[in-house]
Amino acid sequence: MPEKVDSRLRSQIDALGLHGVANVHHNLSVAALYERALTAEEGHLAADGQFVVETGEHTGRSAKDKFFVREPGSETHVDWGETNKPFEAAKFDALFARVADYLTGRDIYAMDGYAGADKRHRLPIRIVSEFAWHSLFARDLFIVPDNLPDGFSPEFTVVDAARFSAEPERDGTRSGTFILVHFGRKLVLIGGTRYAGEIKKSIFTVMNYLTPLRGVLPMHCSANIGERDKDVAIFFGLSGTGKTTLSADTHRPLIGDDEHGWSDNGVFNFEGGCYAKVIKLSQKAEPEIWAASHRFGTVLENVIMDPESRTLNLDSEAKTENTRSAYPLEFIPNMVPGSMGGHPKTIVMLTADAFGVLPPISRLSPEQAMYHFLSGYTAKVAGTEKGVTEPTATFSTCFGAPFMVHHPTVYSKLLGERIAQHGVTCWLVNTGWSGGPYGVGKRMAIAHTRAMVNAAIEGRLASATFRKESFFGLEIPNDVPDVPDSVLDPRNTWSDPAAYDAKAKHLAKLFAENFAKFEAQAAPAVRAIAIHP
Repeated sequence: MPEKVDSRLRSQIDALGLHGVANVHHNLSVAALYERALTAEEGHLAADGQFVVETGEHTGRSAKDKFFVREPGSETHVDWGETNKPFEAAKFDALFARVADYLTGRDIYAMDGYAGADKRHRLPIRIVSEFAWHSLFARDLFIVPDNLPDGFSPEFTVVDAARFSAEPERDGTRSGTFILVHFGRKLVLIGGTRYAGEIKKSIFTVMNYLTPLRGVLPMHCSANIGERDKDVAIFFGLSGTGKTTLSADTHRPLIGDDEHGWSDNGVFNFEGGCYAKVIKLSQKAEPEIWAASHRFGTVLENVIMDPESRTLNLDSEAKTENTRSAYPLEFIPNMVPGSMGGHPKTIVMLTADAFGVLPPISRLSPEQAMYHFLSGYTAKVAGTEKGVTEPTATFSTCFGAPFMVHHPTVYSKLLGERIAQHGVTCWLVNTGWSGGPYGVGKRMAIAHTRAMVNAAIEGRLASATFRKESFFGLEIPNDVPDVPDSVLDPRNTWSDPAAYDAKAKHLAKLFAENFAKFEAQAAPAVRAIAIHP
């Protein structure tokens, strides 16, 4: 079926510098993208209609290959350092020209849409790719209306030339892979990797830069809403802390599972889809994600599939432990229509403390919430990475350090203002170990954690009495409905209290060392409650 040629679109593509491309396949339907991707042998059709792809060498993000172009409009806003590394503007222009030459005579795909469910704060975007399946991924993950307005023009464009590899000595990159963000030209240039997560996270990075300048707090979190009271709860947490699991509640529809903004109007999802990790995905434990991952229109990355029956083996790590499923929000039945909610009533900060010393639940003052937001603590356990033989503390500021562009205190200040303005109750929840560190103690029972989180969100701890522990200044409730009192104070769960004290002092010291990076710029009230062992 012939495609309509949009002269305005073609002019915009030419203006980018991609005037040599052959055909621009614009906003194709899911079925049309399947046809083109299958014809080009980009992947395979699975038994239930999913599109299964291999991403090759890169099965996750290439964080060390991400750079920001140093240019006058943004350089004073960027928190330059190990995460936000500078790239020369002239080198970017030269590399973009080489990518344009590479794409000359080739067909490309352009998917238009938005980042941000709130029309007052959404960002018009265009994803340009050489793979049809990358365009399908963009259709699944971003907000793509059935009818875009006449005269749609993207504010930011991603150009993904997945099969083009850079030459580091010539191009100034670290390797053949590159993710280059140019705020001046409003461009993201990606190459040398087929991993589609780079597209998703590059737009999140852009939102993390733009929205604070517009008075909106960007958040790496999940969010849900009460069916009866319409009360919003948000969940911060790094991988493995239970962010997705605890925010998935049949009685509380989901606003989103990963990226949100908090404006003067409330919370809104940045995305129009989900990018779920599916290793060892269970139909019984996570039926909604399982069902969404077994539908026509879903993209599966690096999942093992039987070549004859085309059935999936979701337990296999043969290609990677980071197997992924990308699907639109409409595939999840318990979603909030419009992906927006009011101002949060509750904030839950999740950590999986493998040292076994943090309380399973504790109430945070606004200043403590800002402190723990800056800290973004969790812990890796032995065996999760090569060379990790004992629990290792991990601090990812704002629970999303790789995507934060401004100095961390910019985000924590916005969070503190929102908490104060709306009287938000904040909690720190430890989904990690109790009774001892990893290898000695046991992981906190999910039933107990869920009961604690539900009690906090539903306001059933409002009249509880609290006691303050001595190492982190945290307030521990004396009683939580449906949770044994014996598990609430972590020191009491250890057989050797002196060993607990030593481990708690060790972790408190790690917190203090990490906070030293932000102390000079942190608010005085936050510095006043900082942990000093």
